[in-house]
Amino acid sequence: MKTIAKTLTDGLALILVSPALLLYWLGCWTISPQRAFPGWSQAFALIPGWTGVYLRRAFYRRVLRKCEPGCCLSFGSVFSHPTAEIGRDVYVGLFCSIGAVTLEDDVLVSSHVSIINGGAQHGIERLDIPIREQPGTWTRVTVGRDTWIGEHATVMADVGKHCIIGAGSVVTKPIPDYAIAVGNPARVIRFRNQNPGSSQASATGRKDAPNCRSEPSQYTLFSL
Repeated sequence: MKTIAKTLTDGLALILVSPALLLYWLGCWTISPQRAFPGWSQAFALIPGWTGVYLRRAFYRRVLRKCEPGCCLSFGSVFSHPTAEIGRDVYVGLFCSIGAVTLEDDVLVSSHVSIINGGAQHGIERLDIPIREQPGTWTRVTVGRDTWIGEHATVMADVGKHCIIGAGSVVTKPIPDYAIAVGNPARVIRFRNQNPGSSQASATGRKDAPNCRSEPSQYTLFSL
């Protein structure tokens, strides 16, 4: 019964967003998807409650490159580009900023998280030209399946599968599968598929890697 009710609600949401979809596709035809998309993303972000969740899902499933069933995209969260990809049962919390990234199945993104396309989108080498006019490097970022991104984190590099990124962390380099990473810049303190008492040194073979037993407990890892 619950599945039937959800299916009917999704169908009603699609009917309600149909005028917006028509206007969006008209904008894509006249001014390009890149310019037409952000305004609609910002508008749908402002619809509160479960009404907003269903309407956003109905809209994004028709306009994003990929948006699977069961995703929950919360109030205030915006996407900057229609090439974003959202996997099945993805949760995005309040007031997030998501670029042209891929969130694989079962990813959890806490509130106030930014996932951007690399940390070098603007050139800074020349002083005779404004930064906004200098070419940079645009990198597509992927967050792997069943990964949890903590509140207020900033992600600008790939994160592997089954990872945990601590609240407030800044990911500047790729994070391997199963890793728990914290800090600014984020560094791996241990791996979820190993004994919690083992050190990172045993996982990587590095003698200078920190031992997770002596790692200070100043980071909140599990904030949604």
